[in-house]
Formats: sequence, structure tokens, C-alpha cells
Amino acid sequence: MMLVLASGSASRKALLTAAGVSFIADPADLDEDALMAGLKQAGAEVVARTLAEQKALTVSRRHPGQLVLGGDSVIAFGGDYLSKCASLEEARSLLRRLSGQAHLLVSAAALARDGALLWAHASPCRMIMRALSPEFLEDYLAREGEAILSSVGCYRFEGRGAQLFDTVDGDYFSVLGLPLLQVLAQLRKEGLLPS
Repeated sequence: MMLVLASGSASRKALLTAAGVSFIADPADLDEDALMAGLKQAGAEVVARTLAEQKALTVSRRHPGQLVLGGDSVIAFGGDYLSKCASLEEARSLLRRLSGQAHLLVSAAALARDGALLWAHASPCRMIMRALSPEFLEDYLAREGEAILSSVGCYRFEGRGAQLFDTVDGDYFSVLGLPLLQVLAQLRKEGLLPS
């Protein structure tokens, strides 16, 4: 049995690789905005977990007998769920909105096999962004460039994005997009990793 990662996220791939987990990637192609629209009244943990579950279930049907890991992250801020920015101008606007404010980042993971959900977990992180000066913001955008567009909050916390924050209350791996310790524990239970 092998692990299939139902995500194209560079961060999730890097986390699994660094932890010594062998996998192949086969990203799920879901209409996340449509799924999220149907969950507007649900909490961020439910939204993130549902997205992770749907990714795992969808891809598990393409890989019979294999264990499939789905993952997703959502940010709840100002009564809404944020989506990835399409341009650096959108990123600038978003970071101005988040500057000096708290938001909730939830990363979730789910495991499925043959179209059946086996396990799911959501990990919330309360993030407080420091007040960003216009000079810092422009320097950050110039140095990070379009790489930040792959992150829903336009920050890459494993790098320069750590400078954006005053306080983070939550699991480091979850901030990066995957509740890794919980995933590793479940992979051991499934017999994919040695215990």
C-alpha cells in the first residue's frame, strides 16, 4: 500500500518529505468555492475538514486499495472565509486588511480508501498579525513575489512570512498547512509507517 497525497500544495509535500513519508501526489480538482459557499454558516473547522475529506474521497476513487491523504486550510476573518489571492495587488489589499488584526487559520487532514472516509482532523490556529508599516509591506511583497499567492493568507510562515506576526497560538505544522503530528500518528495506525 502507498500513500497518495490529494493535494498539489508545495508546503504539504515538503512537510511529508521532510518527515520521511513516501507518497505520490494526485491533486483533487474540486470546486472549493462552491463547496465553501454551501458551508457559509458552518464554523471554520467544519469547512476545512469538509474540504480535506472531499479531496481524500475524490482521489481515493482513482486509486483503488491505496490510502489517500486530503488536506486543506481556511482562514476565517471578518465573518468570511478568505480565498487565495490571484495577484500581488490583491495580496497587498489582503495584508492591509489583516495588518494589526487577529484571524483564525484552520488546517485539516483526512484519510480515505476506496471512497470511504477513515479519519479526519482539524487543527485551529489563532494568528495575530502585527501592524505592518507601508514600507515593510512593499519590501515583503517585492522580496516574496508571486510565491505568496500559493498561500491563502499570502504568507509563507516557514520563511519571511514569520515576520508578519506578533502571536501565533497553535501548531507550527498546521500553520504550514497540515496537522503533521496527527497525520503521522494515523499513518502508523494504518500500518503505513512503522510504530
